[in-house]
Amino acid sequence: MKHKIILLAIAAFAALEVSAARPRLVVNIVVGSMRAEDLSRYADNYGEGGLRRLIDGGTVFADSRYDYQQTTTPVSLATLSTGAMPSTHGVIGSRWRDYVANEAVELIAGRNGAGPYNLIAPTLSEALLQHEPGSKAVTVAAEATSAIVLGGRGGEVFWLDSARCGWTTSPYYAADVPEWVARSNRERYNLSYIAPEWRTLYEKGRYVNSRNWDVILTGKNKKEKDETGSGRLKLTTDFDRMLYTPAGNTAVFGFAKQAIAQFKLGTDGTPDLLNICLDSSRRISEAYGPESVEAEDMYYRLDRDLADFLTFVFAQVKNGEVLVVFTSDHGTSPSYDATTEEPDRFNARQFEVIVNGFLNVRYGTGDWVVTYGDKCIWLNHNLIYERGLDLADVQNEVAIFAMQFRGVSHALSATAMRTSYFGSGYARKMQNSFYPRRSGDVIMNLMPGWTEENDRCASSSGSMYGYDTQVPLVFYGFGAGPLRVKRRVDMTAVAPLPLIHI
Repeated sequence: MKHKIILLAIAAFAALEVSAARPRLVVNIVVGSMRAEDLSRYADNYGEGGLRRLIDGGTVFADSRYDYQQTTTPVSLATLSTGAMPSTHGVIGSRWRDYVANEAVELIAGRNGAGPYNLIAPTLSEALLQHEPGSKAVTVAAEATSAIVLGGRGGEVFWLDSARCGWTTSPYYAADVPEWVARSNRERYNLSYIAPEWRTLYEKGRYVNSRNWDVILTGKNKKEKDETGSGRLKLTTDFDRMLYTPAGNTAVFGFAKQAIAQFKLGTDGTPDLLNICLDSSRRISEAYGPESVEAEDMYYRLDRDLADFLTFVFAQVKNGEVLVVFTSDHGTSPSYDATTEEPDRFNARQFEVIVNGFLNVRYGTGDWVVTYGDKCIWLNHNLIYERGLDLADVQNEVAIFAMQFRGVSHALSATAMRTSYFGSGYARKMQNSFYPRRSGDVIMNLMPGWTEENDRCASSSGSMYGYDTQVPLVFYGFGAGPLRVKRRVDMTAVAPLPLIHI
């Protein structure tokens, strides 16, 4: 499971070549911020054709986990698409500091439009197209980063245009979108998915969760009044209304069905790949928390969308020769204000200022901290060398100092990561997230339940705890019968999907 991804991918498709039977289409569905427990938590209200269809008829892995600390969306999507740890695929977040060029680096930014410029390991899409001539790979997501990291350098990659809510790509992949996509954009078809108001799918008495803000709790009858929450988000654009309501998931599934038909996926004996990332699930879970009615209602609507999609795809592909892989990029923390204790969050900006002040006292006035992000501190190497200081010493001092802050559970220096091997415990998970040329000088982890202060974030990911690392994993359809597997599965094993058809 820990082999290099290129070997895994080649082995996967080599196995396909000698196999007498293989799926015509592999569909990889990634639900943002879905905990493993969510499959069963809301099962009583699932229909028969969606999530219950997968659970009852597929191979369910009961203990599937990411074995690293930095469980954020770009990092884990890179793991899912490459089969490698962050320490190998090099994605440590959405942005970082390049000390060689002395500049900030955006994960998907490049001269030729948004693209996978900084994704080091090859993705499954790339391996498929390279080793199976005639195959097709299509990736669709609401957000550009999700689509690009999941698709990599191979095939057709689409995401929502934040300005007009239409589907787009970048010059990196194609000069323009296909005509059928352009026509849909001209007609503003995606806007039809956005409801005037968000009302619960079922009457309020059927819901497991009780906290609600923006979704309207529907009464059982005219005598039982609807209930509105206190309000949390102000959604001012169509893109916001798409991304922070179930409409975003519905739109992605709708586009995925069009892609199957227009690109003729699964129509011949050569396997094709369709990657789907549901970003709205993550945005809703983060904004309202996993304990919210909003998150619960989103799953019920996702269940219906999934049922419709599965019915379509298995009817579209000859003999139903489809393998569906259903999983998540990570879980999510409890909401910071969900307990009876006084809510508290980690103030990253304040932390950055205090660390810089500490170094001012120790070594003289200067801009010692370059930036902070994704639980990493990047220090000013030029200033450290100008003052004749030892970089490793400064890193270790900052790591020790960081441990004095409320909410910080662990802090390790980059030097410790580079020069030591951690075979177990928290340090191993942090080391698995560490990429020497990109990760910060000090890497941190927060206490259980703690999140950073961010707009529209009551809950978040990016920790080594079970609520972040344990995710659902189900294989359904071609070669995957009803089975429950209890052994632990590392999520790096998911990338060579076609191997799981036996």
